[in-house]
Amino acid sequence: MTIDTFDIIQKGTSEILLVEELKKKITKKNPLQIKAGFDPTAPDLHLGHTVLINKMRQLQDLGHEVVFLIGDFTGLIGDPSGKNATRPPLTAEEVQVNAKTYQDQFNKILDSKKTKLRFNSEWLNHLSVPELIKLAATHTVARMLERDDFHKRYHNHQPIAIHEFLYPLLQGYDSVKLRSDIELGGTDQKFNLLMGRELQKHFRQEPQVVIMMPLLEGLDGVQKMSKSLGNYIAINDPPNEMFGKMMSISDELMWRYYELLSLEKTIADISHMQHETRKGANPRDFKVQLALEIVERFHDKTAAGKAAAEFENRKTGSIPADIKTITLYTDSNIPIANLLKQSGLVASTSQALRLIGEGGVKIDSIKIEDKKLMLTVGTTHIYQVGKRRFAKITILSTKRL
Repeated sequence: MTIDTFDIIQKGTSEILLVEELKKKITKKNPLQIKAGFDPTAPDLHLGHTVLINKMRQLQDLGHEVVFLIGDFTGLIGDPSGKNATRPPLTAEEVQVNAKTYQDQFNKILDSKKTKLRFNSEWLNHLSVPELIKLAATHTVARMLERDDFHKRYHNHQPIAIHEFLYPLLQGYDSVKLRSDIELGGTDQKFNLLMGRELQKHFRQEPQVVIMMPLLEGLDGVQKMSKSLGNYIAINDPPNEMFGKMMSISDELMWRYYELLSLEKTIADISHMQHETRKGANPRDFKVQLALEIVERFHDKTAAGKAAAEFENRKTGSIPADIKTITLYTDSNIPIANLLKQSGLVASTSQALRLIGEGGVKIDSIKIEDKKLMLTVGTTHIYQVGKRRFAKITILSTKRL
């Protein structure tokens, strides 16, 4: 493998453990077995996940074997990484539903014909109690408490459940079963990733190299992108919503997104755009380019162009042409907050009331201020919440049914 190829592998990574081991592996073995695990704890993959999946695709294009490991067993425990409390376990049914959507979504990035899909329940479901005890005996409680999140919770007198100690051991055991050469993960996974190296040594395997990818900040520019924090862009988001969310990020955060998400722009390209911005170019123009690239990647070029046009229309106060049409049935007039919730434009009536108070709700392009406004049966209006959520809603009486 050439130095140029090594540079491709190294590009965009936060840390490689260990670089010299990686260089030895790539000179004596080809293809390498690449492992990346995802616990299906939520149904949507978001752009934060794609930072790692894009690196998987790069390695795949270099001829290496990529294993997309779905942690359907470990998902029942819940990864304690970065958590200040024990995570509530998912049901087996929730894990299976989420796992299916993951498969559909990662096929948008990886070459499905060259990707091995594995589930760690294949071996963990058959791990006997004696085997689990032997696995647990490979590490001490003191070693586990070296982990930053466990350390903080212990000293803050916050509970740590025994099963949480099993998570890194089981993730590490996945590397043993897959005989992985390289494991990819986020920087928040360092302890778990290194556990794989240690267990491979214990089982007399050549230890895997760990490649850690940076965590992508969410739309707020502060916390890492997370569905639970609501600061995410899902790769299944509709084109208009995806484009609008991309345009909502700050100019400063845009460069971070370019660095971690763009497959079209090199580091030199990004530096040139930053230079042009300092000379007076409008950063918004570069943000549009990035938004178009992202929407096209997960939809298509036509959808990206339409989303850009719709975004411009909304900026000038125009109503999109393809808004959803909803019919609500009621036996009486309906309060505005209830209508917005039932139509899916808001998550709750309290959110609706807050947005009305902030001037974020319009009916037929007219801003409304009355939180107690009643909408009458038999009417049809276009409702807008914020800049991007529209619906044409007709209210009909249940008495006619």
